[in-house]
Parts: sequence; structure tokens; C-alpha cells
Amino acid sequence: MYRTEDVLATLGMVRSYKLDVRTVTMGLDLQPCASPDPKVLCDQIRARMIKYAGRLREVCKEVEARYGIPIVNRRLAVSPIASVAAGHSTEGILAVARTLDSVAEEIGVDLVGGFTALVQKGWTESDRRLIEALPEVLSTTQRVCSSVNVGTTAAGINMDAILRLGYILKDAAERTRSHDGFGCAKLVIFGNAPNDNPFMAGAFHGAGEPDCVINIGVSGPGVVKGAVEDLVANSKPTLGEIAEEIKSTAFRVTRVGELIGREVAARLGVPFGIVDLSLAPTPQVGDSVGEILQAMGVKRLGAPGTTAALALLNDAVKKGGSFASSSVGGLSGAFVAVSEDCALADAVERGDLTLAKLEAMTAVCSVGLDMIAVPGDTDAETLAALIADEVAIGVINHKTTAVRVIPVPGKKAGEMAVFGGLFGQTVILPIHAAGGSTEFVRHGGRIPAPLSSLRN
Repeated sequence: MYRTEDVLATLGMVRSYKLDVRTVTMGLDLQPCASPDPKVLCDQIRARMIKYAGRLREVCKEVEARYGIPIVNRRLAVSPIASVAAGHSTEGILAVARTLDSVAEEIGVDLVGGFTALVQKGWTESDRRLIEALPEVLSTTQRVCSSVNVGTTAAGINMDAILRLGYILKDAAERTRSHDGFGCAKLVIFGNAPNDNPFMAGAFHGAGEPDCVINIGVSGPGVVKGAVEDLVANSKPTLGEIAEEIKSTAFRVTRVGELIGREVAARLGVPFGIVDLSLAPTPQVGDSVGEILQAMGVKRLGAPGTTAALALLNDAVKKGGSFASSSVGGLSGAFVAVSEDCALADAVERGDLTLAKLEAMTAVCSVGLDMIAVPGDTDAETLAALIADEVAIGVINHKTTAVRVIPVPGKKAGEMAVFGGLFGQTVILPIHAAGGSTEFVRHGGRIPAPLSSLRN
């Protein structure tokens, strides 16, 4: 039951605070396409994508027009390709990537996620081949996004995979040198990856999901910022009252997302899955997670108190979303994507926000070290150690963490990395004591699961 005041409040969000449905993401099982013949495999993938997602763009436009809520992206998340293409050569896996890219363009899908391997406890030959194919895929396709899950609370952390990914990042960055290593921005390295995340680059269609499902990603940093600013301007709220305001705002935003998602799913004749309420920023002023923290009173991002403010924000968003819908899933919370967030990027440029502080903040946010540029001469072992630190935070604390780190070829700390569009730009951060943990990561093997995993 939608009350009049909620409808009017939502209209105000759209008009004044950049509320949008950031993505309608169709999850699609590609396991039925499996074939030992690479041509048959690719043909069946093409046919299945067109069958289920061929009308996705059209339907999204219809729903957008009906409700007046902008739908920014139409995306597709498919089954992990390392499983779908098991038994194929590297060339066969590359052919699948090219098929995903060309069909996504053909049907008007902005991005397709699922060029994925799940290697938290070990890796198969297919997983290895997919990971080795990543530099070429990330540098030659336009729409294909990739993820690798290297750790879970139940399985521990696969350090062999992490070390190899350090070298993969170096290769992918070098192949996209003319774009400041942008290929790395399409790769997310996860700990505790969710199966139903609609946001790129980490979306894939996980185990336990139906054949086809519609998942929604709603983003409203501007809405939450506006609500906090209005509250602070008109009263002297306590932090508890600020949390309540964020919760009620998140409630309304989540209701909008579920309404849009169920309408799209009904028109396509597929199940509705989840709504992911995540405050995903853009480089635009007024659409920033950092600006929310500033509205809460943390005027210099990176100062003491930043992590506490982010914890309050993330928790309040999750509580508001969970109260609004029984279908909240994915990540749901606040993203600290540095280059994509104007306030965070400014704080990095001023020197207020360091890599160490960002790592501390990831303990209480919804993703991790996201869209962070580091010097191009950073060695692969240091990149691997950086990934391992972040994954360990997630594994020990039973939460999702992720890394999108970009070693920018030919550039040093303090210089600017420019990715363009929604990916923005950021000053390159130095890595303290780079090279100081080389021996540690070269041990390889698996960091065992924490004792807290024994819950059976």
C-alpha cells in the first residue's frame, strides 16, 4: 500500500536529488548452453541471451516512461563462464567472451557480468584458463566484466590465485595503457561474493538462482545527502536521529526499486529476485557518498570519525531497506568507489584520505578498495598483498569485500589517473612499504578458514 505522502516524497527525490534505478540486471543461467564444440557453445549462448534478454531494453524504457523514474543501465549477469566453458581451451573461452560482448551490443545491454571464476578453495583447469584470458578480454571487449572470488569465511583464502591475479592486473593495465590501465576497472576480486549482486563489475548469476531473474540496483546518494542536510539545517539532531532519517529515506528508495523491478519482471514473464539498495556514487557533485559524510559533520574526509560516520550510514541504509522489502539482497549499503565519487577523489587529492584509511573504512562499508589508482611500477606481489589484506577483512568479519585496484602504467603517486564517464578520475595513491611482503605472498597455498566458520 503506497501512501500519498510517500509518493510525493519520491517524486521530490527524482526531481531534486538524482534518484534513479541505477541498473536493471537480468540474471541468466547459461549452463544449458554447455557443449564440447566451441561454435555450438557460442551459438547456444547467443540464442539464449536473445531469447531472455532481447526485450530487456524495450521493457525498461516502457517502465521508465510509465513511472518517470530514470533507469540508467540495463545489464546482464550470467553463470560463471569458468563453469559454462569447462573443458574448453583458452581460445574457446575467449570466443565465449567475444560472443557475450557482441550479443550484449546487439540487444542493447550496457554491460554483461559473469566472466567469472570461483576459486576460494582451489582452482580447476578451466578456472586457470579463464584467469589467464583476463588481460585480453579486459582489453579487447567493451561490455564484458569479470570477477574472481578468492576467499570465503567457510573456505579461507586462495593465495595462489591472488598472487597470479597480481600479475594479471599488471598485464591488463599495460594492455590498456592509453586509457590509464582502465581494463583493470572491469575486474573485481572478491571475498564472500554474493550470488545475486546486480552491480558491475562484480555481477554474476550464482548457484541456487532460477533460470532467469530480474534484480534491481537502486542508488540514491543524492537523496540521502539531501535528507541529512535538511534535517541538520532545521534542527540540532543527535546521531541517532540522523540514523533514523537515513533509515526512512532508504525505506522509500527501496520501495521505488522493488516497484520498478516487479513491473519489469512481470512484463518479461520472469521472476523478480532482489532489490539492492546501494549508495553507488557518480562523479557528479550531489551524487556522492563522501558528501553524505560531510553533511553528517565530517567536513574533511579521512579525518578521525570518518569510519564511524560510514558505519552509521551503512547500517542505517541496510535497516531501512530491510524494513521496506523482504527481497533486499546483493550488497546493499554504501560504496566507497574513489574515482567515481567527487568528494572522495577530492579528499585523496588533498592528502586527507590515504590508502590505510580507505582500508579501515572498508571494514564497515559494503564493498572494499574500489576504483583506487596506484603507481604503475607497483610490483605484482604488492598488488597481491593489497588484495589479500582486503579479502582477509571480509573473510574474518563474515562480510563481502572486494578490490578494484588499477596500477596506472607510466604514472607515479600524486599524478592524475583519468578513466572518464561514470568512472571519473583520481590522484594516484602511494603504497606504503611496497615490496615489504613479497616473501609472505610467495608462500602461496591457502590461508585456512577462521574458527568462526565452524557453525554446523
